[in-house]
Amino acid sequence: MSAHIVLTSHPTRHGGGPGSPAAVHWGAPTAAERGPLVASVGSPAQRNVIGTHSGAYSVYRALAVASGALQRDHKPDFTNTAPVEIIGPHPQWADAQKIVSLDPWGHLVSVAFAEQIAAGMDVRPTIAITRAHINMPELVASIAAGRLKPDGDILAANGDVKVTKAAIDPVWHLPGLAERFGIKESALRRNLFEQTAGMFPELVTRPDLKVFLPPIGGMTLYFFGDVSKLGQASTKVACRVHDECNGSDVFGSDICTCRPYLAHGIEVCVEMAQQGGVGLVIYNRKEGRALGEVTKFLVYNARKRQVGGDRAETYFARTECVAGVQDMRFQQLMPDVFHWLGIKRINRWASMSDMKHGALIEQGIEVIERVPIPEELIPADAQVEMDAKKAAGYFSHYTPDATELALPKGRGLME
Repeated sequence: MSAHIVLTSHPTRHGGGPGSPAAVHWGAPTAAERGPLVASVGSPAQRNVIGTHSGAYSVYRALAVASGALQRDHKPDFTNTAPVEIIGPHPQWADAQKIVSLDPWGHLVSVAFAEQIAAGMDVRPTIAITRAHINMPELVASIAAGRLKPDGDILAANGDVKVTKAAIDPVWHLPGLAERFGIKESALRRNLFEQTAGMFPELVTRPDLKVFLPPIGGMTLYFFGDVSKLGQASTKVACRVHDECNGSDVFGSDICTCRPYLAHGIEVCVEMAQQGGVGLVIYNRKEGRALGEVTKFLVYNARKRQVGGDRAETYFARTECVAGVQDMRFQQLMPDVFHWLGIKRINRWASMSDMKHGALIEQGIEVIERVPIPEELIPADAQVEMDAKKAAGYFSHYTPDATELALPKGRGLME
């Protein structure tokens, strides 16, 4: 058994010397007081978190090391990788209950912990911020229809949109996560350990390690307008929180409204930026309600092959038959990113989801206006989805008719 496995499988007490792991004080007001998060497998004595960097991609890193394509002791060079926009700090960063699923200091690592990195500590960013342009055929069509007007800055005549974008890897503070879900930390740790087939033994052997980097996908943020205005009470914000749907978002599958709603949300965000506010699209890697695409396609088959064909009244039941649950996206964690950005109010919320809306309200974030998807943007094959959602009370501003009221209520609904 290697020394590394022994370390990660048994609690070890350190005396605070040069090789000891740094203490982590989650919710501290400064990066220095919070301390660096060290997940490197190259320096096991300094590790102070469970898991490793890059989420689901860490397995590819293991393959690269095994095949000889990557040196196992490689340390990244962060020259010129600093964020193109500075976000925060905001008061919410110093509240351990506000942010439990990401590291608010994750984009400032190379600066905040420069001294430790120079001394050889392998501290890595979990957030990166850059600039780009995006272009979608739907935006070009919106310009042609007169809904969007090019301004030569945010929106060009050819449909190019100037954006700032951020990539965020998940960082879970286990005590805060357990509190958010109303469960014991020990139960959370045990189930994480068991349901990953013992992949992370420190979950049950190292109760002193309170931070976990889960092997899952993160999120990407697209900002429209002046990012520096976020966190100011006078700044109006438009937002679309979108959970991944590869079939629709990328390939234009017409069985759901995901890409049409994403494009509509971007249009709402561009309009807000042109009016002096900030638009924000949050794209979460939670394919198929976080059930995965294989499960998603199995459900498609089950829905369409049942007697009577695809029907609204059995829409959610077929998912539960296959997966055992209707939804595993857990919107309780979704508001964390708004706390990271200092956002307390959303003026235009491009979403029909009561689950998402409820999660925001629970975290003290005000929503002024909820913007539904226009009827003309709903593909014909997606009407079953929309009928099922409306009947299940998916959008509280919608009043179903008598026929729809007879349909079963869904517990975990997707957009």
